[in-house]
Amino acid sequence: MSEITQNIIQEISKLETSAYYGKVTGVQGLFIEVSGIPIGLSIGDRCNVINANDKPIACEVVSFKEDKVLLMPYGSLEGIGMGCRVEVEDAHPVIYPHPSWLGRIVNAFGEAIDGKGPLIKGNKPYFIKSSPPPAQFRDRVKGKVDLGVKAVNAFLTICKGQRMGIFAGSGVGKSTLMSMMARHTSSDIAVIGLIGERGREAKEFVEDVLGEEGLKKSVLVLATSDESPLLRRQAAYVTMAISEYFRDENKDVLCMMDSITRFAMAQREIALSVGEPPASKGYTPSVFSELPRLLERAGPGAGNGTITGLFTVLVDGDDHNEPVADAVRSILDGHIVLDRAIAERNRYPAINILRSISRTMPDCDTKEEYALVAKARKYIASYEDMAELIRLGAYKKGSNQEVDEAIFYYPKLEAFLSQGKEEKFSLQECYELLGNILAIPYTMEV
Repeated sequence: MSEITQNIIQEISKLETSAYYGKVTGVQGLFIEVSGIPIGLSIGDRCNVINANDKPIACEVVSFKEDKVLLMPYGSLEGIGMGCRVEVEDAHPVIYPHPSWLGRIVNAFGEAIDGKGPLIKGNKPYFIKSSPPPAQFRDRVKGKVDLGVKAVNAFLTICKGQRMGIFAGSGVGKSTLMSMMARHTSSDIAVIGLIGERGREAKEFVEDVLGEEGLKKSVLVLATSDESPLLRRQAAYVTMAISEYFRDENKDVLCMMDSITRFAMAQREIALSVGEPPASKGYTPSVFSELPRLLERAGPGAGNGTITGLFTVLVDGDDHNEPVADAVRSILDGHIVLDRAIAERNRYPAINILRSISRTMPDCDTKEEYALVAKARKYIASYEDMAELIRLGAYKKGSNQEVDEAIFYYPKLEAFLSQGKEEKFSLQECYELLGNILAIPYTMEV
């Protein structure tokens, strides 16, 4: 049976025996006002508005006003006017992932947009908006993930099922760091969500960053910045749903999302449009309730599969305590801070080791590894504390033995933290290099 025939049979089997209709009674701003629907709808349900050209425009129920239903379209309002027919979709928003989706690029509806033909649909539906496994049945975070980046592997070791944030201002290199991890990861599968990204970057990301080998074990979900806020928000949910499918297949999934801030902005646009009052810097309360619902879906599953989450956060004006950054940091299991001052010194990736932390790292490192990293951190901290005096020449050599050692090791540690985006270093290589710098022999436990 061909792929297309198989998909058609599955779609026919999902058809309902009855249909419900309404009509458009008003259009205002981003909203379509609908009346005459004889059944109860709920927030998040789907409808199709048939425009003047008989083209269906997918919409989502976002609010109710007396006996009217308010819809927000996923596309343009062009051609929609008074009296247009509205068809109610009886099914819940779901996707049907399949192993053949690896190497493909999909949109916020889970449809192929890479020109390689239709996708094969799996047998099991995955809700776009779903709940994480019950906390008491989830496995513990364990085992390291090799991301190929020296600074992360050694100083901010990430475990399978951990969720980390990459916090940075614009132009500091968070997308580049994410691309290095996507290419070099040891995870079985990478699911990458580009939320509200520049359209021109999609092809560059696939061809220059992932490459042919990286794409083979990846699924890319794309929603560009010119698409509606509903699509940008839904792309994040679809990224999680695809990750959950592969996790349930007992795979170790690296779920990467760039960026959570644009997801929050999309939710803010939707909420403000329906009249929700702003709470903090224009962000509505629903933004801070949706963030944990999305981020908690990453992590270990109830079986052997895991979702390791890496989420970029665009901090507004380099303020790492702005509302979205603060909320995300409180939910995740650690954060990687990229510092503009370090980037200006031309050291990439511009990770500020002292301001970054991995909360699961102490439990997954051996005593030897932890002692090695702790000593290196101590030298970096000692140097940074005295940096101004050292640069001014006010520090006298021999005044403090610990500072003298820090001055000796700091240039070597800075060189260790620097890495080209094409370079890859395994976990063992990272610890061996760090051990050589500090003159501490390292032997990896088997």
